[in-house]
Amino acid sequence: QVQLVESGGGLVQAGGSLRLSCAASGLTFSSYTVGWFRQSPGKEREFVAAIRRSGGHTYYADSVKGRFTISRDNAKNTMYLQMSSLKPEDTAVYYCAAGRGIILSSTRSDRQYDHWGQGTQVTVSS
Repeated sequence: QVQLVESGGGLVQAGGSLRLSCAASGLTFSSYTVGWFRQSPGKEREFVAAIRRSGGHTYYADSVKGRFTISRDNAKNTMYLQMSSLKPEDTAVYYCAAGRGIILSSTRSDRQYDHWGQGTQVTVSS
């Protein structure tokens, strides 16, 4: 079955960096748009970043643009999120997700993604 496993979360001071990874199995990874979402207590899950199948198109939430970089390695079935200049408001559980057949205009919608990881906690201290 399809599995998405996140890693790389942890505790970091404001201004620091973390790199999240998402390892996929049980699917043809290169056929999927993959993305990162996050959820903090009391808030709805929100879009962070996404990358289309070939890696040629990337999308970011305004709140992370210029600080986060999403990438993928289709040969390794793995997606990454490099997070820099972290802020306390970036604290959340980060989820990776994969979806097929997502039209461009719906890339930021979590309802378009079929498979989800279990999440990894990122905590940024001030």
